[in-house]
Amino acid sequence: MSQILDGKALRDEILDDLKNQISKLDQKPELVIIQVGDLAESNTYIEQKIKFGEKIGAIVTHKKLPLDIAESELIREIQLANDDENVNGIIIQLPIPQSLNKEKIIDSISPQKDVDGQTAISIKSLVVGSPTFIPATTKGVITLLDANKIDPSGKHVVVVGRSTLVGKPTALALLNRDATVTIAHKKTQNLQAITKSADIIVVATGKPKLITKDYVSENQIIIDIGITVVDGKLVGDVDFENVKDLVAAISPVPGGAGPMTVASLFQNLLEAYQKQS
Repeated sequence: MSQILDGKALRDEILDDLKNQISKLDQKPELVIIQVGDLAESNTYIEQKIKFGEKIGAIVTHKKLPLDIAESELIREIQLANDDENVNGIIIQLPIPQSLNKEKIIDSISPQKDVDGQTAISIKSLVVGSPTFIPATTKGVITLLDANKIDPSGKHVVVVGRSTLVGKPTALALLNRDATVTIAHKKTQNLQAITKSADIIVVATGKPKLITKDYVSENQIIIDIGITVVDGKLVGDVDFENVKDLVAAISPVPGGAGPMTVASLFQNLLEAYQKQS
């Protein structure tokens, strides 16, 4: 029987720790979430952040802006949050309309308030090995490994997926932890042979059940970041039921890497508050 890497239990531990630390502060840390439009999936993710913030005693301000907002007006909203001394962290809830320049908008966030580590400055700091803020999903993966005493140092880690939001930052963070990292993507040939050779597989493609039993080997550790709704159920990028008994450890979907993302975001928020105080 493989070890199930339980993100929910670890999230709850982090929640209690954050709640305890924030209760001792003179002022509550504040996160501003800026949303463009009214996408149902985005609303769900924002609600999760708001609820977590309430539980730990943080302030979460949700700014929902119209879908047809001008780029200049959106940047002005970001600048207002940058200039507000009470605001410690800012995130742009993605996706945003393709008519807007995503990179320009994200880079409008002050690096000191970029608690999801998405600005070019934050990514550069991750590249050089001294990150200001590690992106929340990536930080969640690292924390999940650490909590389960899984050391990536010297291990061959295959990251399947090269998105700027998850795949690339996660590969960089693992490289900074002395892993030997291979990044696989949709153009990769012989993916099956590559994943079977890994000590640790991190999957972040958004393709349900991409990694089947034919892609894994004994004694591997699998972190599944993918999340897709199929027939009304959340499923990951790994065929969990048919893989779980073949590997040493695996994170489930839901309940694995997902819960860690929100917890990690608020860890970054508290860190931002402490740096700004």
